Amino acid sequence: MPFRTSPEATPHMPRGVPYIVGNEFAERFSFYGMRAVLMVFMTTALRTHGGAADLMNEAEAAKWLHAYMAGVYYTPLLGGLVADLWLGKYRTIIWLSLVYCLGHLVLALDCTRDGLFWGLTLVALGAGGIKPCVAAHVGDQFGRSNAHLLTRVYNWFYFSINVGSTFSMLLTPWLMKTWGPHVAFGVPGVLMFLATLVFWLGRNTFAHIPPQPKRFLSDLLQPGFLKSLAGLIMIYIFAAMFWSLFDQTASRWVEQAQHMDLHMFGHAVLPDQLQSLNPILVMLLIPLFSIWLYPFVNRFLDFTPLRKISLGFFIAVLSFVIPALVEGWIAAGAKPSIWWQALAYVPITAAEILISITCLEFSYTQSPPRLKSFVMSIYYFFSVALGNTFTSLVNLSIEKAGLSSSLQGAGYYWFFVKCMAVTAVLFVFMAVLYRGNTYLQEEEA
Repeated sequence: MPFRTSPEATPHMPRGVPYIVGNEFAERFSFYGMRAVLMVFMTTALRTHGGAADLMNEAEAAKWLHAYMAGVYYTPLLGGLVADLWLGKYRTIIWLSLVYCLGHLVLALDCTRDGLFWGLTLVALGAGGIKPCVAAHVGDQFGRSNAHLLTRVYNWFYFSINVGSTFSMLLTPWLMKTWGPHVAFGVPGVLMFLATLVFWLGRNTFAHIPPQPKRFLSDLLQPGFLKSLAGLIMIYIFAAMFWSLFDQTASRWVEQAQHMDLHMFGHAVLPDQLQSLNPILVMLLIPLFSIWLYPFVNRFLDFTPLRKISLGFFIAVLSFVIPALVEGWIAAGAKPSIWWQALAYVPITAAEILISITCLEFSYTQSPPRLKSFVMSIYYFFSVALGNTFTSLVNLSIEKAGLSSSLQGAGYYWFFVKCMAVTAVLFVFMAVLYRGNTYLQEEEA
């Protein structure tokens, strides 16, 4: 039967949302599970084609990981254009999800640098390509009758991301230690296939907004939108510094944890398992923020999206002060408790909720109906990709300079503290100057 091409006129939650949330749970399990063990894999388990060890040092592994993360968030631009100009969001998600599955298969079968390169390339193309389409596809299910539920659904969307990543970050490091990289990379691949299947099952309940290339170009060239897009890109560039810090929880924070006392509640944890604290805290803090913080602040002032992002930037500064202090203690010969790093996860997760969820919803509402995937891809391109590129280049400079680099030890973390502090202050002025418009999809008659 033909698919609906506009959202239902209903005040209730759209029927297709459970399939999207279920898909996101399984897809994020696969993505974060694989990412959780990358640093440990590259520094402890990488092999040559002959089976000999071919391990990377800390700076080289961090360079690879952040270059991969940058690739994951550069490819959304391709996925967004394919969706809005040619295939539409649904078909783009299905086809690129299969590429995503192939990348996991390569990683599971080939533990050499060649396998690592091609596996990460395919995963980056698949994971990045579907990102703007999935985020925009969520919003496409809503019209003006239920637009008041957009904030709630994006919170649930983000909640499902973190349920999946919590389980994967606890399970995958154990699989790596117990069964090795073949199983540790293979299980996330299976979950990605299940994610694709769940999304396909919801095809008859979704609103499929068709691509309209002529409307795309017409909307893109509107003077009002071009002005708004320029403002959005400036916001995204500021957000890049946050993502430069945040994604180091999968690289430098894991490496730092290997030099700490890893006992929590009397039991030893694996250094890469601590990343699971982030999604656990997200699931605790999203209800707290939605039910208490946002209504409380709104009693005194309008807690606009840009004010939420600004507050998140200042909180992010604190999140890197703690590992900077820890690194100094380690350099002095101490072995600090892993609880210090656990404490640092609280401010960086609070900042993530204020910045990341808000940017997703804000990007959707600020883009015209035929440009939703494209604008989402611009967000990922200029924020997460740019931030990880910056981190990768910093680590490349350290790798080349070696011991002579001024960014060794605690100096590395203090450098990012200063960068984030400057970003937070400058963004306050940017938020005051921004002017935009709100766009939603037209409902069915």
